[in-house]
Amino acid sequence: MAPWPYPLWIAHRGAGRLAPENTLAAFRVGAAHGYRAFECDVKLSADGVPFLLHDATLDRTTPERGTAGERPWHELSRTDAGGWHSRAYAGEPIPSLASIARYVQRNGFALNIEIKPTPKLEHATGIAVGEACQRLWRDGAALPLFSSFRPEALLGAKESAPEIPRALLVDTLWPGWFEMAQTLGCVAVVTNHALMDAALIAQLHGAGQRALCYTVNDPPEARRLLALGIDGLITDAVDRFSPAPAGVFD
Repeated sequence: MAPWPYPLWIAHRGAGRLAPENTLAAFRVGAAHGYRAFECDVKLSADGVPFLLHDATLDRTTPERGTAGERPWHELSRTDAGGWHSRAYAGEPIPSLASIARYVQRNGFALNIEIKPTPKLEHATGIAVGEACQRLWRDGAALPLFSSFRPEALLGAKESAPEIPRALLVDTLWPGWFEMAQTLGCVAVVTNHALMDAALIAQLHGAGQRALCYTVNDPPEARRLLALGIDGLITDAVDRFSPAPAGVFD
């Protein structure tokens, strides 16, 4: 297999439990715990600006209501994405992908961008995020890793930014998932951790693909996967797991 440029341990949505998920504050908390690789969710504003948010709506993580992708960026950029978590983060804004790109590049961190489209905008979101990343990652900066549960989004990213590596996310091993990952030219498959076993890792490695898992928060499960030879572990538990290569602890 080709050399794998990403760290083993990846902080999920920044440090998405200790700080408000998908915010710059969460990235800083993860970095303070020693993490050097981060995952985040990216979708498009109504005027085409890539920004960080997991849900289709603003309801859970902001005081606003409604579909986030129907708002222009000038409104989203002023939205409080931290107060829901705790008073300490009240007023923390929704970040643009551009601001996160600057942060990770200046610190030499790796980034896994999960393309999380507003429903019915899968292909267009993949194209737009790919185009944005081509502009944002220049001058030899280490490329991010795209991932998505939506093959249409990965296809769009492949069309607009073919040189940026891609990974298929799967929560179940649905019929044709493996063939889809190959068709999309994916360098990795990221599964629900409960799906991963020795046979699946062997299947992926045999095809020249890497095997990653989400969201691994339990030390015994992390040890099991490490013993199998997993290539990447995405975790919320940045305060429980050391990002050092052998650093699992309770």
